[in-house]
Amino acid sequence: MSVTVRVPPVFRTMTGGQSQIEVEGATVGEVLGALEAAHPGFRDKLLDADGALVRYVNIFVDDDDVRFMQGLDTPVPDGGTVSIMQAVAGG
Repeated sequence: MSVTVRVPPVFRTMTGGQSQIEVEGATVGEVLGALEAAHPGFRDKLLDADGALVRYVNIFVDDDDVRFMQGLDTPVPDGGTVSIMQAVAGG
């Protein structure tokens, strides 16, 4: 399944400046694995040592936050969009 991954500016050095990448994957975990294979370095930025999403990055499938779905097992529809976003905090 072809999926579009939207890459935030902070991570675009790993993609040669590209803001969107096309990869294959049926779940968020597979999409991130394909992204890592095509552009090494993403795993260390997005996942902790246990393979879970780091707290300061949010990932959305279309408009839904995967933390409130099935996490890395969240299905990604063919033609869907996975957006990587830095978490924003303030006070």
